[in-house]
Amino acid sequence: MKKTFDEIYENIPVTEDTVAAIMRQPVVLPPSFRVNEAIERLRQVGPAGVEMNNCCVVDGDGVLLGLVSLKTLLLTRGNARLDTVMAHPFATLRPEDDQELAAQLMEEYDLLELPVVDGDNRLEGMVTADDAMTVLQEETTEDMEMMAAMTPSEAPYLESGTLRVFRSRIPWLLLLMLSAAFTGGIISYFEDALAAQVALTAFIPMLMDTGGNCGSQSSVTVIRGLSLGEVRFSDWLRVLWKELRISVLCAVVLAAVNFLRLLVMSSVGPAVAWTVSLTLAVTVILADLIGAALPIAAKRLGFDPAVMASPLITTVVDAASLVVYFQLATWLLGL
Repeated sequence: MKKTFDEIYENIPVTEDTVAAIMRQPVVLPPSFRVNEAIERLRQVGPAGVEMNNCCVVDGDGVLLGLVSLKTLLLTRGNARLDTVMAHPFATLRPEDDQELAAQLMEEYDLLELPVVDGDNRLEGMVTADDAMTVLQEETTEDMEMMAAMTPSEAPYLESGTLRVFRSRIPWLLLLMLSAAFTGGIISYFEDALAAQVALTAFIPMLMDTGGNCGSQSSVTVIRGLSLGEVRFSDWLRVLWKELRISVLCAVVLAAVNFLRLLVMSSVGPAVAWTVSLTLAVTVILADLIGAALPIAAKRLGFDPAVMASPLITTVVDAASLVVYFQLATWLLGL
């Protein structure tokens, strides 16, 4: 005995963040129906929802044949069969697909709805643009919280308890504090070089801040591209090549300006100015590449790319910039 569409719809497993969690039950019509019969059916059952503009045409086995819009039903002759006026969908979704995919496809094809089908193209539901936009809003909020080193929370800020906000922040703060111990270890390791050339200490904050800013810029750009589907893992080489060219241009300008500034506005000699400026250039290039590579790697490993945003990348870049700084100072200044 064949299952009805209602029975199929009710038995679909729903998992958080998948299309199955947001799809709706559409109006289903057989292909042999005439337009006037379809309109009469709509009068009886009503539209599937105020946001839904299409009915689904399916055969006796529930296989999706096409979509027919309410506008088409109103403007077409009443005796026309649905299989002659229906349109084939531009794209379809699977229940297990990520909700973000629905939003990306709707944006790409400028659609208001997308049908959800199984592996045999049997209709299982419909996702509307309103649902997809809600998903994008939630994902954007989650990414912003992750990029600020916070555990995502769905509750509004003023309705969240103090302890709840505390619990969302403290794990990341502890992780970043402990990871910053590597930075302190690097400084301790090169303390003899610092003692021999005390002036080097004054430039550490500038190098770390500039590197962190560069890493954040590239990571945010790549994370946005990943979220919108503009960047995929297969594009990693193109992304790194582009960021390398951008970072080299930025490094040359920043290093040149910094070199002139140190010569004109500070009392350090040309050797120290050259060391600091060269370190700045190398740090900018490294930070840019690290900021671009980590989100792509995270996406490939199944993690949220936003995890690799500003705080974590800044910590990695800080450690790298210090190693480069002290190593170059050791070589160029003979420390």
